[in-house]
Amino acid sequence: MHIPAALQTADIFTKALPRKAFEQLRSKLGVEETPTPKQSKDVRFPPSIPSHRSYRVVAKDKAVCLLPFQLQVNKIQKFSFSHSPISGMLVQPTVGYYSDRCTSRFGRRHPFIASGAVLVIVAGLLIGYAADLGQVTGDRLEDKVKVRAIWFFALGFWILDVANNTLQGPCRAFLADLAAGDARKTRAFFSFFMAVGNILGYTTGSYTNLHKIFPFTMTRACDIYCANFKSCFFLSIVLLLFVTISSLWYVKDKQWSPEKEDPEVKTPFFGEIIGAFKVMERPMWMLIIVTALNWIAWFPFLLFDTDWMGREVYGGDSSGNDGLKKLYNQGVHAGSLGLMINAIVLGFMSLGIEWTGQKMGGAKRLWGVVNFILAVCLSMTVLVTKYADAHRKTAGELAGPTDGIRAAALSLFAILGIPLAVTFSIPFALASIISSNSGAGQGLSLGVLNLAIVIPQMVVSLGAGQFDSWFGGGNLPGFVVGAIAAAISGVVAIAVLP
Repeated sequence: MHIPAALQTADIFTKALPRKAFEQLRSKLGVEETPTPKQSKDVRFPPSIPSHRSYRVVAKDKAVCLLPFQLQVNKIQKFSFSHSPISGMLVQPTVGYYSDRCTSRFGRRHPFIASGAVLVIVAGLLIGYAADLGQVTGDRLEDKVKVRAIWFFALGFWILDVANNTLQGPCRAFLADLAAGDARKTRAFFSFFMAVGNILGYTTGSYTNLHKIFPFTMTRACDIYCANFKSCFFLSIVLLLFVTISSLWYVKDKQWSPEKEDPEVKTPFFGEIIGAFKVMERPMWMLIIVTALNWIAWFPFLLFDTDWMGREVYGGDSSGNDGLKKLYNQGVHAGSLGLMINAIVLGFMSLGIEWTGQKMGGAKRLWGVVNFILAVCLSMTVLVTKYADAHRKTAGELAGPTDGIRAAALSLFAILGIPLAVTFSIPFALASIISSNSGAGQGLSLGVLNLAIVIPQMVVSLGAGQFDSWFGGGNLPGFVVGAIAAAISGVVAIAVLP
């Protein structure tokens, strides 16, 4: 059962790529200076100013990773900005629907897991070789902006997002098929391997000589920093191939034989999706509502956590003078350390979810309590920010935070690993239980639940900048809204979930 869960390690490792290498690759493509990943506060601009920043949000189940890259072509901007939530809404329910009904001799889930793994490999090669492919198709080394390379780069991330949905949905459904009534333990291991993937990804990025493992990665179009980035994808491809082949070889997926249906009463896919909402029972509706509120709470912090460290905690500015830029970069590096700590706590908490849930009287109570923890932590970002501001007023603009302020901020990252582990586990476990009790397919049910994640993602991505501008800018307005949503989701989880 745990081998399929290990697939998540390779998938998340592919997405937890070294941020420094990512930024250096962005520079290699000729993209103008922009904050490193998850520090995209520059998106807060008045409505009259068009956005020149594009985002790709990854891991709707995991931790969510913001990868900003500033694109020079309007079509590429729109393409990259919108593809993640759209693919999440379309791909995972579609894959879930057809995996529930797959009659392949290899089983219901194996073909989709294999297809998703292949897509991840293709995406990794496209992203890693973006600079080389751009040169082959017409980009010149002396060009400041390498448009063709940027196209390959954006296309690779779009394929990676589709691959993520193609792979994760069947993996979750397969684990539910294998769980035999033990869905909570299965989801805990799934969440644990997500944390392992994050830790491996962040650790790999700290090794500056990674390209020496794959010396062929350095080319005329790809310098040492680009080669390090490319080498990360090669490592992830090797890991993904190993766990995928192991999973498909050792864990058998029985062939599904459907009951004979009357051809005249067959329902098209989208008709069945709509029908699933129409006949959805109250417990599933309540689960969707709590999940949506929960992710409205999570997304502002997951998207802007390192930017909060760079701007509010360290007082830096990515577009300011050299001193402010240095402070900002120090804050982002500290935020990356916080993410590493967060992933470690998430991993350990994942292993203790089942025991903790039993001690607390059930999954819904555990989920409700950790949502209150999430609300408190998001509220505490305001307090940490105020202390950091007060310190700069007395010590000087370029003083940076004290050790106590820095420790408080990193503590928030660590504590948030606890509710994040539950968020990655309990909702999907409850969806599996509810779908089993109602006779619905695991794949379709998990795909429908995924809509409760991607729709809040779209709302936050499109509305966060405008909302923050109403309250003077900065990250805190979004965090406060997240705290309120987390508190409401905690109350609803305890009060109405079965």
